[in-house]
Amino acid sequence: MISLTIDLPEEAFSALRVAPRQFATELRFAAAVQWYHQGLLSGSTAAGIAGMTRLAFLDELARRRLDTVKIDLADLEAGLRCFAKS
Repeated sequence: MISLTIDLPEEAFSALRVAPRQFATELRFAAAVQWYHQGLLSGSTAAGIAGMTRLAFLDELARRRLDTVKIDLADLEAGLRCFAKS
């Protein structure tokens, strides 16, 4: 695993009222969610970045009321058309 060091203002921790270690956990999750929702990462890869299993990642998305499944509107429409034909 690669380690990454970033400099952050101390106010970031106090604004969120979390300790640095919890901030790092939240930062990893937030990045994973963003990239997952952009379609840049699979659920499994996003979960790995967040330090979770895929199931735990999806559960956490649902707990936070975030989209757990990414479906393109065109793909959804095509699927519905196929379903309607059968």
